[in-house]
Amino acid sequence: MTTQVESVDAYLGSHPEPKRTDLYSLHERFTRLFPGSPVSYFDGLDDTGKVVANPTLGYGKHTIEYASGASKAAFKLGLSANKTGISIYVMGIKDKALLKSLFQDRLGKAKVTGYCIRFGKLADIDLDVFMDVLAELV
Repeated sequence: MTTQVESVDAYLGSHPEPKRTDLYSLHERFTRLFPGSPVSYFDGLDDTGKVVANPTLGYGKHTIEYASGASKAAFKLGLSANKTGISIYVMGIKDKALLKSLFQDRLGKAKVTGYCIRFGKLADIDLDVFMDVLAELV
């Protein structure tokens, strides 16, 4: 049986350099944002084995509340590699313009949407600004 830690390590190690080093650096920083909280791993597959998303590492905890009154546990911060770079998902933000207002002009070469920050490599962004603002959000 594969443990969660083995899945996280396998995911991080599966990427070519220099993306692998960037992912490990972000992983280390994100685990420090959520001390004592386990890192989750979503392989991107639904219950039938169909690909529905890129594999994602999740940090921290966030509860999704549905209009029906039901709720579901989810991660607060997600880390995912894709063909063009790296995506960071910040969940639980009510104001869809908040990330863009906080990051777009200060971050560097990144695309910022309602809950996602995408960039090619760590060298493209101001990592200090990125981590400072993330720490305030989470």
